[in-house]
Amino acid sequence: MRSLSRRDFLAASAAIGGVALLPRLGRAAEPAELFKISLAQWSLHRALFAKKLDALKFAEITAKEYGINGVEYVNQFYKDKKKDDGYLKDLKKVADDNKVVSVLIMCDGEGNLGDPDEKKRAAAVENHKRWTEWAKFLGCHSIRVNAASDWKKGFAETQKLAADGLRKLAEFTDTLGINTIVENHGGLSSHGEWLAGVMKQVDHKRCGTLPDFGNFNIGNVGVIKETSYDRYKGVDELMPFAKGVSAKTHDFDDKGNETHTDYRKMMELVVKKYKYHGFVGIEYEGGKIGEPEGIKATKKLLETVRAELAKG
Repeated sequence: MRSLSRRDFLAASAAIGGVALLPRLGRAAEPAELFKISLAQWSLHRALFAKKLDALKFAEITAKEYGINGVEYVNQFYKDKKKDDGYLKDLKKVADDNKVVSVLIMCDGEGNLGDPDEKKRAAAVENHKRWTEWAKFLGCHSIRVNAASDWKKGFAETQKLAADGLRKLAEFTDTLGINTIVENHGGLSSHGEWLAGVMKQVDHKRCGTLPDFGNFNIGNVGVIKETSYDRYKGVDELMPFAKGVSAKTHDFDDKGNETHTDYRKMMELVVKKYKYHGFVGIEYEGGKIGEPEGIKATKKLLETVRAELAKG
C-alpha cells in the first residue's frame, strides 16, 4: 500500500465532529479548502410543501440543479416516514447515487427540550431519538434541534431547563456518534449570550451550536428588553461551540450582496477568527425572487466571498 503524502494525511484527518481543519501546507489556501457549501432543505420549503418537488429526491435535485454536494434535511418533510426503514434506505440511496454528503437533519415539532414540565422535557428527548438513528444511517454528523422553553420562566431558569434537556439528548446521540447542535431559532435562543450560556452549562462534547446568520429576532418574550440581537455579536458568541453554520439569505442588491447581512464581515468572522472550515449551509428564505434563484444567488455570493478570503 502506498504511503500517504502529507497532503493526503492532512485531508484524511480534517474532519472532527463535523468541523474541518484547514491544511497547513505552507501555501495559500485553495477556495474550496476554506469551507464547503451545502444546501438546507428549507430553501425549497414552498415547493416541497406544495408537492411540486419530491422530498425523496432532495439530494438528486441538490446535485443536478445546483451543483452542490452536501445536503441538510428537514424532518418536517419526512414526518410520515419517521418509522419507515424502507424509505430511509431509499433516501440514502439517492444521496449515494448522486455522490452527495448527508450533513445533518434539522428537527422541529418534537417537543420543547427546555420544557418546565419534566415529563414533557423527557418526552422531547425521546422524540428526537429516531431522528438520531436517521442521521446515523444517512451518514450525517449532527441533528439540529431547538432549545425552546417557556420564556416566562426567565433568562437563568430557562437556561437551566434547556441545558438539562440538551445534555440528556447529547448523552444519547453520543452513543451513536452523532452531535446535538442548537440553532438560534427564536425567543431567548436568538439571544447569543443566552444560548452560549446554555452550551457552557451542558458542557458535553456532542452538544454544540449551528449559528444562523439571520435568526436573531427574539420577539417580545417579556423577560428582557431586547426584541432583536446583533447578528455579528451573536455569531461571535456562538462560534466557539459551532459544529455547523447556516448562511441565511433573504434579499440581494444589484451586485449580488445580501442586503441584511454583510457576508464579507460575517465570513471573515467565521473563517478567519474561528478557523471554521466545515460545511456552510445555504438557507434561502426570501420571497422577492424564486427559491431556485435565491439558492443560486446565495451560492454565488458564498463562492465569491470564499475566493476573496482565499486571496488573503
